[in-house]
Order: sequence, then structure tokens, then C-alpha cells
Amino acid sequence: MGEAETSESNGFPGGYFDMEDDIMGTHYHDSDDMKLFKEMKELAPAEFKAWLELDKIVGREDGKIPRKYRELIALAVAHTTQCVYCIDAHVKGAKKAGASREEIVETSFLAAALRAGGAAAHGTLALKLYDQA
Repeated sequence: MGEAETSESNGFPGGYFDMEDDIMGTHYHDSDDMKLFKEMKELAPAEFKAWLELDKIVGREDGKIPRKYRELIALAVAHTTQCVYCIDAHVKGAKKAGASREEIVETSFLAAALRAGGAAAHGTLALKLYDQA
């Protein structure tokens, strides 16, 4: 199959995302993937340590922002960055810090609204670039 040809099974160019041949199976995220962090730590120990230290900012108890709000902010960011592992961690952290189910849902919609705002803002850029082309 040439580069411009499409896979008969899914219509994607070059057979991309052909689930019959894909080692990923039917999904990308699996809870067992978390076990790979150990290997990542071994492969890049300094970077891994720096990342862990940075991540500890959310869990600070001595900051001006209370822990519950730190977790809800982190959850909103996790939604916008689409990090499923971060969503998992920060939902648990927010619940432990006293967040309600309602606060979790509101946080999700706040993140969605901000992501939509980003798309609208980029729409103005697209319009400007169109006019300049």
C-alpha cells in the first residue's frame, strides 16, 4: 500500500490506526501503564526526580491556596491537558481534601469552558491569517 493509499479496514492513510495490527489493542490508556514509571525513572533519573518534586507543589499544605482548591485547580488543568492519570490522581486528592461530587463536575465544566475559549481565540488568529493570505 502506497503512502497516499488508505487502509481498507479503517480508511486512514497508510493504514494508520489499523486496530487489527495495532499492538495497542482497542485503547491507549491502561492502568498497567503506570508500572512503566519505574522504568522511566531508571532511564532518566534526574528528570524523573525533578518532575516528582514539581508535582509536589499541588500537595502543599502550607500555601496560601487551600489544599482542596489546589487539587481542583490541578484537576481542571488535567482536563485541559487531557492527562488521564492526572485526572485520576487529582480526583482522589480533591475528594480526600473535602471536595464534593458537585465541585468535581463544576471543575470539569470550567475546564471545558476554558478549552472552548482557547479554540475561539485561535479562531480569531485563523481569521486574521486567512485575511493576510
